[in-house]
Amino acid sequence: MKAIAERLLDLALPPRCAGCGREGAAICGGCRPTLEVRWDRPAGAPIGLPVELPAPLVQLEWAAPFTGTVRAALHALKYAGERRMAEPLGHAAAERWRRAGAGGDLIVPVPVHAERARLRGYDQAVLLADVIGSRLGLPVARLIERHRRTVAQFDLDRADRGANVAGAFRLDPRVPRLDPLDGRWVILVDDVTTTGATLAACGSVLMEAGVIAVSGLTIARER
Repeated sequence: MKAIAERLLDLALPPRCAGCGREGAAICGGCRPTLEVRWDRPAGAPIGLPVELPAPLVQLEWAAPFTGTVRAALHALKYAGERRMAEPLGHAAAERWRRAGAGGDLIVPVPVHAERARLRGYDQAVLLADVIGSRLGLPVARLIERHRRTVAQFDLDRADRGANVAGAFRLDPRVPRLDPLDGRWVILVDDVTTTGATLAACGSVLMEAGVIAVSGLTIARER
């Protein structure tokens, strides 16, 4: 039914490329290479970006810089209701992880606050996590909730981002927990990271619940 609904939507309102505006695909073949620029690069942060990983993350990977087509596609997904962007964006992140990631047996999305999800009609990180999990053949579990509203991280400088998300996340009491979490290696999925403060805050919650390791995977990284 989902595939049929998506096909009907494509027929009624064909997607337009986030990069060039061409009708026919969320990201067209000509613009898609912007999502693939890091696929074959070594794991880790390139020269010019901070390399220190915020505890407790053991790895942080992303598909592309937060510029151009990638930025436009993420904005369309988050603010314009264009859910179809999740497929090419999630595919790009999954492919980067397949080539550069280490470990991980469970995908967990970084949640938006429930009020924001209601206003949007969806949580973009959940859409991305579902695509990534499907591509990597890994289960997806929505284990965390953002129980305290936070200021958008991009509105803050680096020094204030950690304080903004401190204590904002917890295990979601409404979702049945995997039993046990002990021994699981979680890959946290989000749309964009800068300092990694949000991923680290979620990672701390999971470590307290018994997971052995937490990695981070995002679509893009902002300088």
